[in-house]
Amino acid sequence: MPRFVIGLFIVLHGLVHLWYFVLSRGLVAFQPEMGWTGKSWLLAKFLDDAAARALASVLYPLATIGFVAGGLGIFSLQAWWRPVVVGAAVFSTVVILLFWDGDTQRLVQKGALGVLINLAILVALLVLQ
Repeated sequence: MPRFVIGLFIVLHGLVHLWYFVLSRGLVAFQPEMGWTGKSWLLAKFLDDAAARALASVLYPLATIGFVAGGLGIFSLQAWWRPVVVGAAVFSTVVILLFWDGDTQRLVQKGALGVLINLAILVALLVLQ
């Protein structure tokens, strides 16, 4: 049972990243309460908003793939699931921080909760084992 719950949590955490893909592709109309603007505090120096959103539409699904693969590895008792989930958590955190717009309003919608979940996953897997 715990393996199923952990695997399901990892898969669902990964699937949440697809919301940012939906936003980056403009598949839903942007509303300010959504929080995530598609702008990047770091990439704005190098890319316009459209290019940054295009990059986000590639990177967020990659994070999803990592978490879903890791969760499936947990379900199927694969030995490789742990490094895949660790890699996905690190990658996801980097992507979320990269696409943060620098504003402290609506941090949960901008991925702060996701970063906290990623950190909890990393502590659980690397420190607590």
